[in-house]
Amino acid sequence: MSEDVKYGLAGVLADDTAVSKVVPETNSLTYRGYAVQDLAVNGSFEETAYLIWNGELPTTAQLEAFREKERSERGISNATHDMIKRYNKNAHPMDMVRTSLSFAGQEDEQANVGSGMTAEGFDRQGLYDLAVRMYARLPEMVAAEFRHREGKGPIDPDPSLTWSENFFNMCFGEVPAPEVVKCFDVSMVLYAEHSFNASTFAARVIASTTSDMYSAAVGGIGALKGPLHGGANEAVMHMLKEVGEPSNAKEWMLDALATKKKIMGFGHRVYRSGDSRVPTMTDYFKKMVEVTDTDEAKKYWEMSRILDDTMVEAKGIYPNLDFPAGPAYYLMGFPIPMFTPLFVMSRITGWTAHVIEQLENNKLIRPLSAYTGETQREFVPIDQRG
Repeated sequence: MSEDVKYGLAGVLADDTAVSKVVPETNSLTYRGYAVQDLAVNGSFEETAYLIWNGELPTTAQLEAFREKERSERGISNATHDMIKRYNKNAHPMDMVRTSLSFAGQEDEQANVGSGMTAEGFDRQGLYDLAVRMYARLPEMVAAEFRHREGKGPIDPDPSLTWSENFFNMCFGEVPAPEVVKCFDVSMVLYAEHSFNASTFAARVIASTTSDMYSAAVGGIGALKGPLHGGANEAVMHMLKEVGEPSNAKEWMLDALATKKKIMGFGHRVYRSGDSRVPTMTDYFKKMVEVTDTDEAKKYWEMSRILDDTMVEAKGIYPNLDFPAGPAYYLMGFPIPMFTPLFVMSRITGWTAHVIEQLENNKLIRPLSAYTGETQREFVPIDQRG
């Protein structure tokens, strides 16, 4: 290993961004200067999406126009629905959503707006329109794929419903209690953006080649699928199921630490004093437990508290957003493999905002590497190699 290499690009400043920042003084993630916990509790995901793309919170009139624009973009093609029907029901939902978005890209006549394949060059409005289109249609793709795996037909989007309400209706045929919708909406706000994380950086690398926005977003999906990134919320729920009962939780955690088992849902490359999104999501996880009001829900809450306390006491490592989000999604009725596609539905806002930012002042991202292989050597013909 080379002393000069920053493995994993840790600590490397790759570019400028005005989209989000973790403020060290407050240990708070901010979007365009606003603390995410304030946006999540006091606003809506629709307001946050507008903010991430436009730089300012919307006025009442701007928000209504934005909602109308999003609702006008709802509705995936019959060809996409037909393709979803042919998906392998045993495939991971992230494979499905990746393929669906890629398919949508080849259908979209505006897909190459702002890319190197068009003569016009950078086109902020065109790129913004593409971003809103993906934001509007990804929930229908995810919902249709979910119902396909369940052996059920798709449900059309309802223009009378909010973004989050519409998603629940497309999945389950009904809108749940307002408290459940709010919990989901909060999770979408908290997951929407996080600076140069792995999937966002992957999207920016692709965009830097002046490829199209769909390609960049599909690249982001590929990166997000990994359990060290977006897939961690699934792993958290699998962990809770493995622990089984609150009475097992402390011993399970101590044994996992002693045997150096990979424990998902704890630690973060950016935060050192705890993920600023966790308290808000934990509050709403608790609200889901109260709304559900079942012994199973209470069991998962108690287990998570014991695991959290044990990890902090033993190692001083705090949970990240995936730790409360996973069980919250489970209590909403979503199957575990669907958790990361939910992340995609949120993070499409951050990815596309970064693609626009990248293309506005583009430099091809092409780092160097420290070569550790053989020195240059002479080729020996095969008949002389013995």
